[in-house]
Amino acid sequence: MLQVRNGTGAMLGILFDRYQVALFNFYCKSTGDRSASEDLVQDVFYRILKYRHTYRPGTPFRTWMYSIARNARLDRMKKQAREPGLEVEAQAAVEPVDPMQQRQETALLHRALMRLPVEKREVLVLSRFQDLSYQQIAHVLGCEVCAVKVRIFRALRDLGIILRQLEQQTMSPRKDSQQIFGAES
Repeated sequence: MLQVRNGTGAMLGILFDRYQVALFNFYCKSTGDRSASEDLVQDVFYRILKYRHTYRPGTPFRTWMYSIARNARLDRMKKQAREPGLEVEAQAAVEPVDPMQQRQETALLHRALMRLPVEKREVLVLSRFQDLSYQQIAHVLGCEVCAVKVRIFRALRDLGIILRQLEQQTMSPRKDSQQIFGAES
């Protein structure tokens, strides 16, 4: 990043190759929209180049990059709020190659994650899927580490509640159909 900051634009390609997949997955898990995620990744690298002078040597690049990524997503959300009629299509971030049970559990987790408020989803994605430390997340969010811990705890608690509700919803129709079919036999 120091070379990019000092004007060697060609080095941005190396950063792109290194971080594009992580950013794409961050956005897919945050927004549930693959197309928007691709656009946001491009926007992040445009902003990295545009705001390269704000990078402070000695600070972790990943933390700085995720701050830019978060701001790009927030800007997009504000823009969408002003443009009525834009719908976000929720879909899994990665095409799993697991057995059916694993795919169902992953889909259920993704649905639950998408039902969380954006702030709670964001902190979980940064900590659990992007492997940022609490210190790095605190820097990205502009808060204290203890606040990050509380936010993650509350987000996990709420995610668990939503998961249980979704599991009950998926189990209820099966029980009803079993009772109906069982009564007819």
